[in-house]
Amino acid sequence: MKHHLLAMVTVAAIGMVALPGTSGARQTHHRTAAKGAAASDAAFKAAQGGMAEVQLGNVGVQRAESPDVKQFAQRMVDDHSKANDELSQLAAKKGVDLPKDVDAKHKAAMDRLSKLSGAEFDRAYMRDMVSDHNEDVAEFERESRQTKDADLRAWIDKTLPVLKDHQQMAVATSSKVGAGTMQGSTSGQVPAGGARTRHEGAASR
Repeated sequence: MKHHLLAMVTVAAIGMVALPGTSGARQTHHRTAAKGAAASDAAFKAAQGGMAEVQLGNVGVQRAESPDVKQFAQRMVDDHSKANDELSQLAAKKGVDLPKDVDAKHKAAMDRLSKLSGAEFDRAYMRDMVSDHNEDVAEFERESRQTKDADLRAWIDKTLPVLKDHQQMAVATSSKVGAGTMQGSTSGQVPAGGARTRHEGAASR
């Protein structure tokens, strides 16, 4: 989610700070703009990640062998589609464009998984999902503490419990298909050797 929401926070900053004319006003403006840039980056990542979950979920519904994996994939499509719509409405309210497609990294992950099928797909997909949601939960928790935009923080706080539910489901489903897990550095379980498909290195997601 590069910085499409920067315009939103820039408008907010202009509305909150005094007209530039003193060094104090300029410093306040710069501090507010820096906080806004961080919020826009978090929203952009959320939009990219949400789209990726929907697209990968559709692949999972089509290619998974395990009924549990298919059910999990459909849940990803349903829940992330809803969250994506809510984020889009928030952006539209503020007159800001969100990304229309996933980035190259997400496309590469989709291409890799699309070449697999059956039990092999189930294990690879669920490894990615456990890793992704461990990272997502950590990132959303951090952004909930740090984000200054009240509307964005409200959306994050509403979405976070859903991600935690996904995290638990991913761990349980991964175990069922023999994806293999080890204790991770974040809450939940991280699959051994699981590839991170999104938010690489952005978390502590």
